Amino acid sequence: ELGCGKGRFSNTLASLNPSINVLAVEKIDNVLITAAETAKEKGIKNLKFLCLAAEYLTRYIPKKSIDNLYLNFSCPYPKKRFSNRRLTNPKFLKVYKEILKDGGFIYQKTDNREFFEYSLINYTQNGFYIEDISLDLHKSEIENNIMTEYEEKFVNLGLPIYYAKIGIKKDME
Repeated sequence: ELGCGKGRFSNTLASLNPSINVLAVEKIDNVLITAAETAKEKGIKNLKFLCLAAEYLTRYIPKKSIDNLYLNFSCPYPKKRFSNRRLTNPKFLKVYKEILKDGGFIYQKTDNREFFEYSLINYTQNGFYIEDISLDLHKSEIENNIMTEYEEKFVNLGLPIYYAKIGIKKDME
């Protein structure tokens, strides 16, 4: 998970799937410490942590070694001048292509429609395809959703959660 925050999603994913390895990445160290402390308290052994900005992932993660990437409620950076910081900016998508295995997916959830639309455009213009999409995840038939802290907050406010499952086009790798 990129931008794992306090780690609710990563901790839950790892505890529900003890046979897979989960990597939680966060660039803010004190927030990442909270996630790591939760994993330690719960005795979760298949969850590791990396304090790192996403643009440096290829320095630490081997090519084609990641099955899935999760972008849960990434900061939308609404001002256009900060669009290069959005985790679905083309410079990040290039990184994801390098580390994702063939057949791997990006799973994105957000409450911000403009950011979601921006992301979908960038995916389709940069060699990705949309496998699945929902404009209101909690009113869809998509199963096995793990709720994040932000997601729970937004759902309780009655806001829709935008969701996409994104794959890499074979001819574009």
